[in-house]
Amino acid sequence: MTIVSANQDQIDYWNGPAGQRWAEAQESLDKNLLSISAALLSFVGVKTGESVLDVGCGCATTTLAYADAAGRDARVMGVDISGPMLSLARKRAGSRPIEFIQADASTHPFKPEFDVVASRFGVMFFADPGSAFANIRKALKPGGRLRFVCWRAMMDNQWATVPLMAARDLLPAQEPPDPNAPGPFAFADSARLKAILERAGFKNVTAEKLDSVMNMAPTAREAAQFSLGIGPLARASAECDDATKAKIVVRVTEAMKRFETDDGVAPPAACWLVGASA
Repeated sequence: MTIVSANQDQIDYWNGPAGQRWAEAQESLDKNLLSISAALLSFVGVKTGESVLDVGCGCATTTLAYADAAGRDARVMGVDISGPMLSLARKRAGSRPIEFIQADASTHPFKPEFDVVASRFGVMFFADPGSAFANIRKALKPGGRLRFVCWRAMMDNQWATVPLMAARDLLPAQEPPDPNAPGPFAFADSARLKAILERAGFKNVTAEKLDSVMNMAPTAREAAQFSLGIGPLARASAECDDATKAKIVVRVTEAMKRFETDDGVAPPAACWLVGASA
């Protein structure tokens, strides 16, 4: 399937090796995000019979949960740009009546058919977030609600910053990041995020702090290896050779030991729970 949009860089990224890695890591990622996902599902609060659109549904963990809450007779749809992740999503759904479409949510011709639009970390990557959210709003029935979780500032997310800082001198030179560029931390500024949503036509916009943890791995070494595969360190170290990556693992393992608990390595994770109405 060919999708052409302003988000082509993201489409290429999530349909390439990165998308495949995320699909292969689905079970690990669900464990990582267990606490955050539980908070999101409670915040979304899907009721029996409600129709739900899951934006950036990935491998469908949240989509399946929404379907359970809504019941078999309710319409539930997952939309994502990643073919590898949607392939796994369809397998996980089996015979359940869940629709999955590979599409760019910023431009897909939605109709006002859904009571709820929700997302778990799937809305921070739009090239033009204002027009993207204006388009997503078209999927909601009058009075329908938008609910999503996104990351707060990178500095408050030690699961991301600690591995990166530990390996800093082993990594290629990094361009200073544009805080508003598409990426995991694009909505760190809640005032900016609220303004984007209001300009897109949403009402009653709220952003509530969620302080949680990232359940990274059973051991510090496994957490270090995970960081090399997914997250900011993975992108920064993509061009490093195997010898350098081995050194990075040693460095990050030592740094992650501070987050060891009886239940595994669990560094702090800082998010926004964002709500609005159509």
